[in-house]
Amino acid sequence: MKIYGDLISPFVRSCLVTAHELGLASRIQHVKAGAKPTEENPQLTRLGALGRIPILETDHGHAIFDSRVIIEYLCHISGNSDLIPDDGVKRFRVLTLQALAMGLGDTAVAVRYETAARPQGLQWKEWLDRQRARMLSAATDMDKNWSAELTQVNAGSIAAAVVLAYIDFRMPETAWREGRPNLAAFHERFSARPSMQATKLG
Repeated sequence: MKIYGDLISPFVRSCLVTAHELGLASRIQHVKAGAKPTEENPQLTRLGALGRIPILETDHGHAIFDSRVIIEYLCHISGNSDLIPDDGVKRFRVLTLQALAMGLGDTAVAVRYETAARPQGLQWKEWLDRQRARMLSAATDMDKNWSAELTQVNAGSIAAAVVLAYIDFRMPETAWREGRPNLAAFHERFSARPSMQATKLG
C-alpha cells in the first residue's frame, strides 16, 4: 500500500499514526506528495479527481480518500475494532471527536493558507479572527467534554493529538494550552507514544 501526501499535513500524519498503532506501518510506503492550493498535482489527480492529500493506493491499485475513510479502511483490514469501536454509543462518540479534531485541522490549515500563501494585502482579517476563535473554541470543547475518550487510543484521540501538534508546528503562538489543563496533559502524554515519535514533525 502507498499513502501519498506530506507528513506536515495533519490528515496525512493521522493516517500514518493510525498505521503504526495498528501494526501496519511496515506494509505502507509513504510517497511524499504536495498539494498546493492553486496548482494541480498530476500524480494526485491521477488517483483522485480532487487531487487532495492524503490518498491511499491499495495493494490492488484502488484509491481511497479522504483521511477518515483511509483510517476506517486500515482498521478494517487489520481487524481492529478498538480505534473505531463497534458498540454504537462508543463508536459515535469516537467518530464525533474525530470530526471535531479534523474540523480543527481544517480550520488551522485554512489559517495557514490565508497567512502564508495568500498575497499580503489580500488577507481577510475578520475571517482570520473568526477562524482563530473557532480553533480555541474547539480546544476548549476537547478540554471540558472529551476527557474519557482522550484517555484512550482511538481515531478521535489520534486526530486530536496530531492536529494539536500541527498547530504547535505551524502556529506556535496559538495559546491553546492556556486554561486547558486536561487537553495539555493529554497532548503531552499522547505525544510520547511510539506512533507519534515515529512520525514526528521537523
